[in-house]
Amino acid sequence: MMPSAAPSPEPVLETARLTLRLPCRDDFEAWAALGEDEEAMRHLGGVQPRFVSWGRMLAAIGSWHVLGFGAFSVIRKSDNRWIGRVGPLHPEGWPGDEIGWTLARGAWGNGYATEAATAATDWSFANLGWPRIIHCIAPDNAASQAVARRLGSRRLGPGKLPVPHADDAVELWGQTREQWYARRTEHIA
Repeated sequence: MMPSAAPSPEPVLETARLTLRLPCRDDFEAWAALGEDEEAMRHLGGVQPRFVSWGRMLAAIGSWHVLGFGAFSVIRKSDNRWIGRVGPLHPEGWPGDEIGWTLARGAWGNGYATEAATAATDWSFANLGWPRIIHCIAPDNAASQAVARRLGSRRLGPGKLPVPHADDAVELWGQTREQWYARRTEHIA
């Protein structure tokens, strides 16, 4: 069943170091550079030609208009630079409501993925009515597993993605809305 659109059309999320906003045409060069980075795309199906990146960026933009949610463009406030995409996803046939992240290699190791995914998760639970979230992570993607742990998610077991990714090995990580809010309350108190 496809999720329905619910939230306001143009959310902008602010964290201490990042702005999360809807993707736009001006993001394409950075989006395409990320898609062409072999190491950054290693766990996401491999290098993407510019044409594929163009289609995926337009799909992300379209997701906001059709479903009311999608990947946010992540902008680093210190230099107003696009550093990746993070946010709620639920493509057709997906195993659940996902908070996903993909950052440019130059942004790795700074806690940006956790910071952005925390803001996106807060927004998603507050606006989409999702009872739980998942993260689809390759079994050998230790960096994304570490982000999932920092978010409070736990390994749920193997997952199955739709064609053309049906043969890709993936582990599902996740948590319920109640687990998220209980953990957020503990960290704030």
